[in-house]
Amino acid sequence: MSLRRRLSAAILIAALLLLSSCSVVRLGYDHAPLLAWWWLDGYVDFNNEQTPHAKQAIQQWFVWHRNAQLPEYADWLAAVRSQIDGTLTSKQVCRWSEDIQTIIEPAFDYAAQLSVPVVLRLGESQWRHLEQRYTKSNDELRRDFLQSDLKERRHASIKRTVKRIKNLYGKVDDTQRRLITASIDTSPFNPEEWMKERQRRQRETLSALRQLAAEPTTTEQAEITLRRLIAHTYRSDDPEYRAYQIKLADYTCDFIARMHNSTSPAQRRHAHDKLKEWETDMRALIMLENRLQTALE
Repeated sequence: MSLRRRLSAAILIAALLLLSSCSVVRLGYDHAPLLAWWWLDGYVDFNNEQTPHAKQAIQQWFVWHRNAQLPEYADWLAAVRSQIDGTLTSKQVCRWSEDIQTIIEPAFDYAAQLSVPVVLRLGESQWRHLEQRYTKSNDELRRDFLQSDLKERRHASIKRTVKRIKNLYGKVDDTQRRLITASIDTSPFNPEEWMKERQRRQRETLSALRQLAAEPTTTEQAEITLRRLIAHTYRSDDPEYRAYQIKLADYTCDFIARMHNSTSPAQRRHAHDKLKEWETDMRALIMLENRLQTALE
């Protein structure tokens, strides 16, 4: 993940934590600003003058996110939960994906806005540190996704997918494991092309950020640059890679629908209960914030 995403997604750690166990959602979200800071600092290495500005932006984003976004996440989970007792279509799954992207988009926009004063304070030492961290992160991802032994690569992909499915549906039977394996074998996912695109975006990011630091720029111009970089993360500006992204998204929607339709009533109850737990945790966080605000008034 490049800095354009990290400047935003680092302070979107809460959204990632929401896809964990019930207890981790509440505990993790309360600690998310600190976790986001540690994560982002690991990539940028803020100096003493930059640190308070970065921490303030992270804290401000989470205050906004708890009030503006968590209710929408909870409603989205409730809507999904209400539809998983029956069979699903690929179109339904893609619509859910589009809905959550629409919900999350303001979070990236606000993160870009808050990131501008932070980004404009960064300098060459940070860009060199970021370059080194990119290299380290790419090496880590190569070990996880680009094993030289294709059998090992396939096994790792199957293992990751089974783990994700089990997190939602509980136990996976042999027939479903075969479905997962067949899906991995026919998936259009190309880790080599993914890595090339990742590195291209990283170069684009470093070039754009260095340019912002080197040339006089307004807050509005800097925000436009950050928004563009963020947008290119999930909607590539390379036409061929964008076509690949769309193809992969369509395939993934189809796989999720087929996987769901293979599940038993017990597995669907497990998914229903899991989604309810996440929704309940989010609403509890919202209620806690409302109580705190009332107490302060």
